[in-house]
Amino acid sequence: MKKFFQEIKADIKFKSAGAGQKLTESAAEKAPKPKTNQPARQQPRQGPTNEAQMAAAAALARLEQKQPRARGPSSQDLMRNQVKKELPAEATVSGSSRTDMVSEPKEEGSTPLAVPGVYFTCPLTGDVLRKDQRDTRIKEAILSHFSTDPVAASIMKIHTFNKDRDRVKLGVDTIAKYLDNIHLHPEEEKYRKIKLQNKVFQERINCLEGAHEFFEAIGFQKTLLPVPDQEVSEEFYVLSEAALAQPESLERHKEQLLSGEPVRAALNRQRRVFRPSPMASQFDLPSDFFNLSAEEAKREQKLRSEAVERLSMLRTKAMREKEEQREMRKYTYTLLRVRLPDGCLLQGTFYARERVAALYSFVREALQNDWLPFELLASCGQKLSEDENLAFNECGLVPSALLTFSWDMAVLEDIKAAGAKPDSSILKPELLLTIEKLS
Repeated sequence: MKKFFQEIKADIKFKSAGAGQKLTESAAEKAPKPKTNQPARQQPRQGPTNEAQMAAAAALARLEQKQPRARGPSSQDLMRNQVKKELPAEATVSGSSRTDMVSEPKEEGSTPLAVPGVYFTCPLTGDVLRKDQRDTRIKEAILSHFSTDPVAASIMKIHTFNKDRDRVKLGVDTIAKYLDNIHLHPEEEKYRKIKLQNKVFQERINCLEGAHEFFEAIGFQKTLLPVPDQEVSEEFYVLSEAALAQPESLERHKEQLLSGEPVRAALNRQRRVFRPSPMASQFDLPSDFFNLSAEEAKREQKLRSEAVERLSMLRTKAMREKEEQREMRKYTYTLLRVRLPDGCLLQGTFYARERVAALYSFVREALQNDWLPFELLASCGQKLSEDENLAFNECGLVPSALLTFSWDMAVLEDIKAAGAKPDSSILKPELLLTIEKLS
């Protein structure tokens, strides 16, 4: 879509230039010519004879044969010409669409930041956490959960503390197989005992954090048992009689284990509402929004600026767009502002790979009339469809962007025709109480 609008704008600019040239020529033709003294009427001149015309044609042919043939353009010339045609059109579009982009992260404390940083919410405690606090605080919350629900806590520990998802799945499936055997053969004692030194147990289960806590939480107990043909006893997990008497509980715990997911901190939107401001398109972002450190990002930006003139003459539009997509993937988060019809601004933080539908949901939750359909437009005029499965970095809306909100005009006309009026207030009253001045 972005490419389409760029080509349309370039075409309009080209046609406008051509029309201006034609208008100038037409005006020149219609302008009155200065009067001159008219000479006395003379007899019309006689045209050249046939012999003279033949001689002139032969001379012209000899001159053309002496002229060197024009050499066709090389592939490098063609590329340069293509770039020359594309760059003015792109400059026209980027002049407006890049005003809300950030070239480099700002140092905290140097100027007021658009947002203090990237924060997360712990799903277990509701605490708001910094990026560097996420893993530690979530682990602490899971461990504290053992005192109230050891089964749930051990399942969360298995899925959260172990990062290798393939190994987790293999271990969980093996534990589920042990429990299935007990459920299918409750009368057979061999299925109620699990040898800890068993090769399968060691390779698939013993390596998982939280696995031992799970076995103990569902009713297994560690016991030393004699082993046939061995003098030394070995350690086993043996299911207690009380747990064996409740097979439905074992089945429920097995399903909980199989359906478990890692506990992840949710990205905190940090929703803020600002009064109308001419600084709406200016974003000073903290280094949290960049995968590189602030110093690395500044150094990379400097090198890119020095090379842009040299590289732009040797890259086609397709090549530049491909490079832009690679640049977009460097961002993990994006800060988005939506300008409402009354000029107020709604701001929130998103993952760069989240879909456009997440922004529509975020805006709809803030509206007084959340049932009315609306549209969101990027600064280049591109309409963002709620149904499109596009991520923000695929739309070029990273690491920040300003979008425009508008109601669906057809629906508003229907409301007016019915004699009704939507509420004058766009945002919910509780959000208007928190409105700030953008600085």
